[in-house]
Amino acid sequence: MTPDPAPTVQQLLAFYLEAGVDCALSETPGNRLTDPALVTAAEAAPPKPARIVTAAMAPVRGEAAPAPEAAIMSAREAARTAPTLEALRILLENFDGCALKSTATRLVFADGNPQARIMFVGEAPGREEDIEGLPFVGRSGKLLDRMMAAIGLDRTTAYIANVIPWRPPGNRTPTPQETQICLPFIRRQIELVNPDVLVTLGNPSTQTLLSTREGIMKTRGRWFDYDTGTRTIRAIATFHPAYLLRSPSYKRMAWQDLRAIAKALAQGGAPSS
Repeated sequence: MTPDPAPTVQQLLAFYLEAGVDCALSETPGNRLTDPALVTAAEAAPPKPARIVTAAMAPVRGEAAPAPEAAIMSAREAARTAPTLEALRILLENFDGCALKSTATRLVFADGNPQARIMFVGEAPGREEDIEGLPFVGRSGKLLDRMMAAIGLDRTTAYIANVIPWRPPGNRTPTPQETQICLPFIRRQIELVNPDVLVTLGNPSTQTLLSTREGIMKTRGRWFDYDTGTRTIRAIATFHPAYLLRSPSYKRMAWQDLRAIAKALAQGGAPSS
């Protein structure tokens, strides 16, 4: 049987990036499992007692995340109690029900003006956002800034957030469970901002927030009713800036969406029929 060929440097780097490796700890590789200092310390350490986690346990800071069903219920209860955006941010800082928190550098809550008439929502932070703690600050963020500027907006007149407030390792796609755990928080965030126009960026945020299974090619440019429980907000889907960077030919369609958004803002949030 012919052995598999050794991976190339490019393949190894791609694997490390997908696994979430962002930096090297030393210039030369080493087997830390055979490090005498680490092995000695591990042998000398007393065994830890077994810890039992029940599904009904609410997340407590510093403890293991509970079962997904319990985490979703806990997220719903916590989000409902937040009276302000700052209170919601603090709740998220102390919420341990989502495993993504343990692998992310920091919480990426929001950027922009909380009193803005328009709110943009993407899927999840990337590496640059994870480092800075702000959404849309990388290449896609710069494109989003240009898109907003094209219709007279900037980060002082818009509010920007993500469905998922923590970066998934290696920028992988969030799991359905992770999305459901974080969903109550972004819903409460939208309710507290209370914009006239909600813009979902890309397929994941569109399907999650607008309750549709159609792809972005069918949903973009269409208006939806987003019900916060206290008010119906006009919502529209468009391409995620990261997608436009990969597929610039769709920028023409995105520009059509932006013109529709500008027209709706000029009409007080109600798009023309």
